[in-house]
Amino acid sequence: MLKHKRILITGAARGLGKALAEAAVESGAQIVIADILEELGRATAAGLVEKGFTAHFVRLDLADSDSVKNCADEAISLLGGLDGLVNNGAIATAIGGKTMEEIDIETWDRVMNVNVRGTWLMTRAVAPALRQSGAGRVVNMASDTAMWGAPELLHYVASKGAVISMTRSLARELGTDGVTVNAIAPGLTVVEATEYVPAARHRQYLEGRAIKREQLPNDVTGPVVYLLSDSACFVTGQLLMVNGGFAMN
Repeated sequence: MLKHKRILITGAARGLGKALAEAAVESGAQIVIADILEELGRATAAGLVEKGFTAHFVRLDLADSDSVKNCADEAISLLGGLDGLVNNGAIATAIGGKTMEEIDIETWDRVMNVNVRGTWLMTRAVAPALRQSGAGRVVNMASDTAMWGAPELLHYVASKGAVISMTRSLARELGTDGVTVNAIAPGLTVVEATEYVPAARHRQYLEGRAIKREQLPNDVTGPVVYLLSDSACFVTGQLLMVNGGFAMN
């Protein structure tokens, strides 16, 4: 579905992002993996290259506007243009379990700077290349926590709610140039980033889903590949819930 597509995926060194990178190249894409985790990111890219895929690594700090711009420029140069962006990079690990009174301002600002501002800055940085592509695609990774109001996670929930709203506005701004912008809202997915989540929250999801099993990375990759493909050329401004029916819209 993604043959000859040039895709930049942020936060793809490990976990769900790594699964997205693997799915993209297996669908025919050439990719750039961008992450602040340099050693893991380079290893992920190298592993894909060893399998015969085209994959590059570029270091990215979404909290640093210069890093975002440099990453975008390097990715476009490496791939010779850009057809798609997956805004997957975010702060999610080990920040939960605190009430709104317990969240400190520094952590709140850090989450917003990376999850919200970083998503905007990266989209802005690659927008000219996506317009030039003639069929640019942006997929923003949101979260179903913003749809059901997960407690003791207010900063993350608020950031993902902002990403959902940004998706709709960006879709209108970029749509005149044929660029689509959509969001995916996964549920609690079994990856490294969610290992800290208490067992009670895992049970809450498992018991509350229409499909009674754990959510795995591969449950999310298919919908993302679809939204990056030509098959989704008239789908924009949408939020696709991928959570086994835990929360529905």
